[in-house]
Amino acid sequence: MALTKSVSEIIAEDTSGLLGAHPTWSRVPLCQVATVLNGFPFASELFSTDSGMPLIRIRNVLEGATETFYRGDFDKQFVVQQGELLIGMDGDFHSARWKCEPALLNQRVCKISVDEHVYHPVLIQYALPGYLAAINQATSAITVKHLSSRTIEDIDLPLPPFGEQERIVEKLEELMSDLDAGVAELKAAQLKVAQYRQSLLKAAVEGRLTADWRAARASSNGPQESGTDLLQRILAERRARWETRQVAKYAEQGKTPPKGWQAKYPEPVTLDTTSLPVLPDEWAWARVDVAGEVQLGRQRAPQFHSGENMVPYLRVANVFEDRIDVSDVMQMQFSASEEDTFRLKRGDVLLNEGQSLELIGRPAIYRDELPNACFTNTLVRFRCSTSVTPEYALMVFLHNLHSGRFQKIAKITTNIAHLGAGRFAGLEFPLPPIEEQAEIVCRMDLYREAIQELGAFIRKGLSQSAAQRKNILKAAFAGQLVPQDPNDEPASVLLERIRAGRAAQGASKK
Repeated sequence: MALTKSVSEIIAEDTSGLLGAHPTWSRVPLCQVATVLNGFPFASELFSTDSGMPLIRIRNVLEGATETFYRGDFDKQFVVQQGELLIGMDGDFHSARWKCEPALLNQRVCKISVDEHVYHPVLIQYALPGYLAAINQATSAITVKHLSSRTIEDIDLPLPPFGEQERIVEKLEELMSDLDAGVAELKAAQLKVAQYRQSLLKAAVEGRLTADWRAARASSNGPQESGTDLLQRILAERRARWETRQVAKYAEQGKTPPKGWQAKYPEPVTLDTTSLPVLPDEWAWARVDVAGEVQLGRQRAPQFHSGENMVPYLRVANVFEDRIDVSDVMQMQFSASEEDTFRLKRGDVLLNEGQSLELIGRPAIYRDELPNACFTNTLVRFRCSTSVTPEYALMVFLHNLHSGRFQKIAKITTNIAHLGAGRFAGLEFPLPPIEEQAEIVCRMDLYREAIQELGAFIRKGLSQSAAQRKNILKAAFAGQLVPQDPNDEPASVLLERIRAGRAAQGASKK
């Protein structure tokens, strides 16, 4: 990593307005109004999840809480008290005040202790994020960006007269308090919408969403096919598909099927339903590989980067929730048989096989967005049987995604979670009659439109709040939020006092 510009150059080139300063103010390096304490490299073998002193790591800076503890000895200077200002020095360079009980300052996190006689600690809290974001933007990196304490100390902060600092902070606290309350309400509403959506998905795949539809249908049409009959019919269809493929293979090879070849049919594993919810009488529990065919994509490799049959393919970067993005598509060599195996068909459901844990199994229906495309092993394909519609299968998989079902079966290697084609194939799949599947999808579409509209309204509100927050901060650091008072000690005099104090402190140390 490398900071490509000096902090003064970053400030001079700023266009955000967040690094501004009123013409009558001065600027002062952070190191002259605050001290920066780097965290200590505590031994990871003494980390614990249930006992010891709480330990602040980079990911805890914004969260304000930690689930990591340290069971060894420590120097008290590295204890962070509630309310103290922290900066994460890797990644996105976040800053925040510590919200919880005293905790230890781990490496790559630093603490900012402000001299409150010359600089208001709340003002520096509001100022820092803009400078850290600009420094982050000017820092190059191959992997993770790193921030040095020297760079933090070199930040030239705006220095208003101290009286004006107090008035700015008072006004900022008033405005931000109202703004934060509104944002909290919007985020609470956003969470409730997500919970409502998940409750609808759960009701849809357990039969409660269409209970009235089944009752009306039963009263008009008489007894319906039972769930047991439905499952037996699907199993018979599954066996018939296998036999058709086997006969075709023998025909391609010019062979006659040998005696007893049907006995080689791989019977599906029986699903254990003891811990599963009770479904309506007309429904049945099946395994995913009974409801359709499961196929892991083709592996990428250097030898496939060129060839005579270059085929476009989809990968995990193309598959989002209920949406396929083909703006960034790559190609690789497929043999004729491989292309036949991995070619996508309209209605195939693609799921993320390798992804971050919270996104594992994210599904979307392929609707010929990229004609004649194949797919890689970062995706799993589910191809519906004749008794399952792609739209209903998508509902089931969305429920599994948001309920955490996919997360429970995922296997984590390094920082990537893997769904696993075999584990996915063995999952439970609630099967209603195909007519009811269509009714479920129809009803969910109506709910989804309303949910999407509400979600868009909330996102717009959050976006407007972020813009308003930025405008307030721009006004504050441009000296436009509160009036200047000619009776204030001038910023230039305050700066000289700060420098004199630092010089005297240095002489005392010598």
